Amino acid sequence: MNLPFHWIDAFTSSIGHGNPAGVVPLEQWLDDHTLQAIAFENGLSETAFFVPSGPARHHLRWFTPTTEVNLCGHATLATAFVLFKILGTASDSLVFDSRSGPLSARQVHDNRFELDFPAVLPRTTTPPPGLSQALGTTPLETHSVGDNVLCVLASADHVRALKPDFALLTQIAPARFIVTAPGDGSCDFVSRFFAPGVGVPEDPVTGSAHCALMPYWSARLGRSSLFARQVSPRGGELWCSLDGPRVRISGHAVRYLSGQIICP
Repeated sequence: MNLPFHWIDAFTSSIGHGNPAGVVPLEQWLDDHTLQAIAFENGLSETAFFVPSGPARHHLRWFTPTTEVNLCGHATLATAFVLFKILGTASDSLVFDSRSGPLSARQVHDNRFELDFPAVLPRTTTPPPGLSQALGTTPLETHSVGDNVLCVLASADHVRALKPDFALLTQIAPARFIVTAPGDGSCDFVSRFFAPGVGVPEDPVTGSAHCALMPYWSARLGRSSLFARQVSPRGGELWCSLDGPRVRISGHAVRYLSGQIICP
């Protein structure tokens, strides 16, 4: 049995930028070992698998090369792109049932796709021991945000210049760190995301991180709609808005390749 496979660069309109995600449409679920093995073989930060459950509704799961995760923004955006642009879904919107509850996606203006995700409110916390040494800098603030630690730096240049010690970061629970700073004129804020704890040393563009970044920056900047850049080497762009307990995150996507996974 061969499986369709699509490689989509998400949160960018240019191949080679944004965050690449694998998307595997399924008619029914395969066993978890097989799903994880496919994600490992792909070697992408996330591979999304989905199974239809009703009109414009699908069950959606995400796997890094080493584990299944509860929420992934860029692979959800990539899945929406596949359904709308490649598989020709006629509906104006989609619903994905996931470990994080129902998530929706729709096409919006400027050929962007918008995700509706749950907001995560930051809680101020003390820095984990060893964090400054592992990051190579001391954050001005640290916050607990779900399974991640949010680290605030002084400037976008500080975020861009980071060269973390991943061996040390891996030893600091939960080994998932969002680093952010005010924008530098081209955007409202910037970020990077380091997640060696789930087999992803640096995630190029992390939609789910903006579930926490938006409440933080919205409160700090006094605006509910913000434009963000993730300043990893690949880079990505995200248009975000805060609507009560939800965060709307939109971006472009582009197909790099489509093919088949050859299953023995």
